[in-house]
Amino acid sequence: MPADERFAVRRDRARASVPRPLAAAPAPSGVPLPDGLALRGRLATGARRPETPRGSGRGGPGSRTPRTGRGGGPRRTYERARRAWDRPLTAYYVILGSSLLITVLGLVMVYSASMIKALDISKPSTYFFGKQFLAAVIGGALMLLAARMPVKLHRALAYPILMVTVFLMVLVQVPGIGMSVNGNQNWIYLGGPFQLQPSEFGKLALILWGADLLARKQDKRLLTQWKHMLVPLVPVAFMLLGLIMLGGDMGTAIILTAILFGLLWLAGAPTRLFAGVLGAAAAIAFLLIRTSPNRMSRLACMGVSEPDPEGGCWQAAHGIYALASGGWFGSGLGASVEKWGQLPEPHTDFIFAITGEELGLAGTLSVLALFAALGYAGIRVAGRTEDPFVRFAAGGVTTWITAQAVINIGAVLGLLPIAGVPLPLFSYGGSALLPTMFAVGLMIAFAREDPAAKAALAMRKPGVRWKTMRRRVKKRPSGER
Repeated sequence: MPADERFAVRRDRARASVPRPLAAAPAPSGVPLPDGLALRGRLATGARRPETPRGSGRGGPGSRTPRTGRGGGPRRTYERARRAWDRPLTAYYVILGSSLLITVLGLVMVYSASMIKALDISKPSTYFFGKQFLAAVIGGALMLLAARMPVKLHRALAYPILMVTVFLMVLVQVPGIGMSVNGNQNWIYLGGPFQLQPSEFGKLALILWGADLLARKQDKRLLTQWKHMLVPLVPVAFMLLGLIMLGGDMGTAIILTAILFGLLWLAGAPTRLFAGVLGAAAAIAFLLIRTSPNRMSRLACMGVSEPDPEGGCWQAAHGIYALASGGWFGSGLGASVEKWGQLPEPHTDFIFAITGEELGLAGTLSVLALFAALGYAGIRVAGRTEDPFVRFAAGGVTTWITAQAVINIGAVLGLLPIAGVPLPLFSYGGSALLPTMFAVGLMIAFAREDPAAKAALAMRKPGVRWKTMRRRVKKRPSGER
C-alpha cells in the first residue's frame, strides 16, 4: 500500500477513536437523563446558561439579607441586655458577684482608712484589717453554708436563732458581761481584741422568724385578719427594739423598724394599718430624739458645710470635705488627708467618705451601682418565687441591706442624721459582717431554688452534659466522623 494511503487510514482510525459529544436530545418519556450527561449535552450543543440579573448574584445587593449577628443599634443592644438579664441564673450570679465585690473592696478600703487609726493607738497598721479579714473568712464560710442549706432547714433554724439572739441581748444588760462602746451598751466582751454585738444578729433573727410566721399564716389564709397580721409579729419586734434601745443604739433600732415595715408590706397590710404602725413608730422615734441631747445634735447637723465654733458637727462637716476633695477619680488609694485625725471613725461609719476622697466620684458611684444591683436581684428573687417563706425572707433581707446602705450613705452626704450604722459588707465590724454574709447566702440559696435556675444548674453538671451530647449525636452506619 502506498505511503499516502497508509497515512489516511491511520488518520481515519485516530478520528474514529475520539468520542463524539452527545447531542442535547430530549430524554425518552419517563426516563430522565443523568445530571452529568445532560450537562455534557448542553455544553456540546453550545447552549448558554441563562444570565443572572445583575446585582442578584452572590455578593450583589439583591442577595443581601439583614444581618442578625452583629450591629443593630441601641435597640438591638437593649434587647440583648434584656434577654441576658432574664436568664434563670442572672439573680444568682448578680447576688454572688456584687456581694463579693463589695466585700473585697471594703477590705481594701478598711485597710487604707484604718492605718493611721491603728498607729495612733499603738497597734500595727494592719490591726483593723487583720480582724476584718478574719471576719470575712468566717463570713464567707457562713455564706457558703447558708447557700447550700435547703429552705426547710432555714425555716427550722428560725426559732432557735431568735431565742439565742434574745438571750444574748439580755446578757448585754448584765453588769460585768456587757460593755459600752461609744456610749452604747450593746456589746459582749469575748476576750482579747474580740467583741460581739448581738443586736446585729437580731436583724437576721427577726427576718427568719417573721418570714416563717407569716408564711404559715398565709398557708392557713389568716393574713386577711389584721390581728393575725400584727400578732405576734409586732410585739416580738417591739421586744427586740426595747432591748436594743436599753443600750442606746437607735441606729440599729431604725434598721429593725425598717425590716418590720418591709415584712408587713410584703404580707399585704392595708394602708390604714400600715400607716398606723408607721405613725406610732414615728411618734416613739420623735420622743426618743427629743429626750436625748446627743440625738438632737445629730439631727441639727444635717446639711452643714462647716463645723460650728464650739466643735459641733465636726464629723458631718469633715465627711463633706473628704467627698469634695476627691474629685472625679480621687487622690489615690491610701492618699486620704481626712483620715489623719480629722475625720472620726474613718473605717466604720464614714468609710464611704474616705472612699470618695481616695477613689473619687467613680469609686463612690461604683459602690452605689453594686448595692443597686444587689437590691434589684433581691427584689427579683422575692418577686419570682411562689414560696411565701422565700418571698418574705428575701424581701426582708433586701430591705435590711438597702435601708442600712441608704441611711449610712445619706448621713455621709449630709442628707440624713448620723445614725451610727455601718455600710453593709463594706465598713469595719465583724459583728455586722457575719450576719450580713449569712443573709447574702440565704438569698443565694433562694435564687438556686427557682425551678428554672435548678434546671440550668443541673445542665451544667458534667454527667448530665455528657449524656445530653451522647443523646444528640446520631450514629453513622459507615463509621464516618
